[in-house]
Amino acid sequence: MNPALLVLALSSLATVATQSHDHHDMAWVNGYRQSFNFQCPHGEVLVAVRSYFSETDGSDRLWTFECQPTPEGLGEPSDCWWDDINRAGMEWTSTCTRNGLVAGVQSKYFESVLDREWQFYCCYYKRRCPYSCMKTNDSPEHFREEAEMVIPSYGYFIRGAQTTFSGVLRFAHNICFLITSDPMKQQSGSRIYKYTKLLKSSHGCVVKQDLRSTTYGTSIYWQTKQKGEIFLFDHL
Repeated sequence: MNPALLVLALSSLATVATQSHDHHDMAWVNGYRQSFNFQCPHGEVLVAVRSYFSETDGSDRLWTFECQPTPEGLGEPSDCWWDDINRAGMEWTSTCTRNGLVAGVQSKYFESVLDREWQFYCCYYKRRCPYSCMKTNDSPEHFREEAEMVIPSYGYFIRGAQTTFSGVLRFAHNICFLITSDPMKQQSGSRIYKYTKLLKSSHGCVVKQDLRSTTYGTSIYWQTKQKGEIFLFDHL
């Protein structure tokens, strides 16, 4: 299987470039068929990914990653963890839980399937919400090409990855904009409407969204129309 980059991005302004580099000059984190563990320094997150393919070396890729400090307004991450392992030779979608941002990657190569398993190191920043994530085109267009993905501008963050498995493995990154939000208590009644509200998620994020609501017993559930995320508030 041959990894290629497919990126989930904030908007059409997000760019995923395939460029030609002298791969001998790159600071690769792995050799072909080798495992690797890469973590950004504390307070930094992943902002760029590059890879170089070799069919003669187990159809594997060399990988390199770049990090960047988060904006000062985000503060320090309140918690970091390794998320679930995504198995080799299978389709998978992985997004950091708890609104986390990707701050590291580890991977192990499996000769039996000519593929890698992947696991993301995620960090959570208090009272911050990912916003308007979407998917870009595949990169590279041909799986044997070099691949390069760079965050389009400061303030965009990688949140996860997605693959498809059809003879060629397409490796994906999930890029989002992160908005600042303050905690609040949302009062809700028992009537059902569709309208815009400020909502606080279970992780302390307040987001202005177009909503639809449903009442169940003594609780009301608000669901965002854009993201499909559920917010639960008890009647007051």
